[in-house]
Amino acid sequence: MKEVLIKAVMVAVAAFAAAASSPLRAQEMDGKSLFLKNCAACHQQTGKGIPGAFPALAGSKFVQGKGTDVASVLLKGRGGMPDFSDSLSDRDIATVLTFVRSNWGNKADGLSEADVVTLRTTLGIDPFGNSMMSNKH
Repeated sequence: MKEVLIKAVMVAVAAFAAAASSPLRAQEMDGKSLFLKNCAACHQQTGKGIPGAFPALAGSKFVQGKGTDVASVLLKGRGGMPDFSDSLSDRDIATVLTFVRSNWGNKADGLSEADVVTLRTTLGIDPFGNSMMSNKH
């Protein structure tokens, strides 16, 4: 009986690892984790924001609009939102925006790391990792 239980647990762990290691699933999980760590305090786990304080991302025309416009906000900040140019890598910015643009009813294409690198250059923002340690967040 103990041997059967051990084998069942091993099969379950292997199945979980296989599901989590698929590239799409891994990116989705990374995007959600990044969102929860960096964005949810203001925009809430549901993406609905806090009316009058932090805008909703769920169902947002801006969020679903031009990807570079949304990425610019993360790179430069806007209004009361800080910039994340020194605290999130280009890959992380692309990953979190891909998550935000495809959740809570949003149906927009994701961004690639290359998209963010190009935008960073266009905006004249130093490449990620070239600045001294940041304490923005």
